[in-house]
Amino acid sequence: MITDPPLRQTNCYARAASRPVQTLNCTVPAHGSTLAPMDMSASVPRTVLDRIGNTALLPLRRLTPRNGSRILLKLEDGNPTGSIKDRMALAMIEAAEADGRLQPGGRVVEYTGGSTGVSLALICAVKGYPLDIVSSDAFAAEKLAHMRALGAEVHVIASDQGRMTEKLTRDMIEAARVITTDTGGFWTDQLNNTDQLQAYHTMADEIWAQTDGRLDAFVQIVGTAASLRGNVEQLRKYNDSITMVAIEPAESAVLSGRPTGAHKIDGVGAGFVVPLWDDSVADAIELVSTEEATAMAVRLGTQEGLLAGTSTGANVVVALRMAERLPPTSTIVTVMCDTGMKYLSK
Repeated sequence: MITDPPLRQTNCYARAASRPVQTLNCTVPAHGSTLAPMDMSASVPRTVLDRIGNTALLPLRRLTPRNGSRILLKLEDGNPTGSIKDRMALAMIEAAEADGRLQPGGRVVEYTGGSTGVSLALICAVKGYPLDIVSSDAFAAEKLAHMRALGAEVHVIASDQGRMTEKLTRDMIEAARVITTDTGGFWTDQLNNTDQLQAYHTMADEIWAQTDGRLDAFVQIVGTAASLRGNVEQLRKYNDSITMVAIEPAESAVLSGRPTGAHKIDGVGAGFVVPLWDDSVADAIELVSTEEATAMAVRLGTQEGLLAGTSTGANVVVALRMAERLPPTSTIVTVMCDTGMKYLSK
């Protein structure tokens, strides 16, 4: 069951035009008294990194299936950079710190469609690591600007007319390898790094608790495959009868055995079978075109008030498909991967 937390009642009010307009959580001391110092240790985070995770789970209200099923959207735009990638970036850095691969002040290197780079830029800024990012003009300009604003050095690889292709992915990987060799930095290497799976195990724990263990399907689009795989691994420990569904771009459906191609769904669909993919992870693979994903992202904004990107649009397209195939009153959980504020220029 998903419920809003109860509102706490107080006797303190902000007033405008002699009318109470907002209830405030405050206490006014008696005349001449003093307030004891407030213990902030439990409520105030040490750094912005403590705000990663524990995101909300929201039911869609207007984009709903006809058979009475529920679609619940995990709002990963609630993370500090507005992206699910904050989870995995922190996990990769902390694992490398723990085993000595990343030393204090050491340089970090990564290739990225943008969201992982923004998340790494945030974490490296807080922790004091210089960061080299390899990205491309195929991805949203907002992401490139965000990385730079957080102190990353961004190396931009030219794309084929702004499209995501296998060649572009491999060119970015090679550029990151060269930078790592030249600088002696620590390469997080997200396509191969299994340290990130633990971050998604934690996300699955959140989903299980937020649904009170009542979910029938989990749907997620595939980029590195880590978010799908990590959530699936943990959710199956709770209930192995949950239907797990992977999504890939229809124009480049390599997981389904089709030829590689070009698409414009940001940050997913690498154009080849990624190393973290495992055929046993998903019970089904669904295809969504760039056009379908874009149209649904627009509908999420205009009908649900959720400003999302195309990867989230694809997730909701398939969640609605699955709702029609599953028994009535089923619960399908999918992911709002990031905020659409990153894509306003596209």
